[in-house]
Amino acid sequence: MDTQDAPIEDGHDEATIDDKIAGIAEQMRGDADLGHVDHLRAMARQRLEEAHLPADESTVDAVVRAVGGR
Repeated sequence: MDTQDAPIEDGHDEATIDDKIAGIAEQMRGDADLGHVDHLRAMARQRLEEAHLPADESTVDAVVRAVGGR
């Protein structure tokens, strides 16, 4: 079981789904620039699922496009 060991900051959950998806794309862009991405679509799907966001084909496509289609 996970525990909360630090205070939760105000506004921690105010990001929209679009903001969260843009954040995932930005993280992945950085990973790709460092050469840490083997398969962009698989990574996009995994990151979306980990963030409890829709991981359907259109959302994965949007993330891949935002990363730059590498």
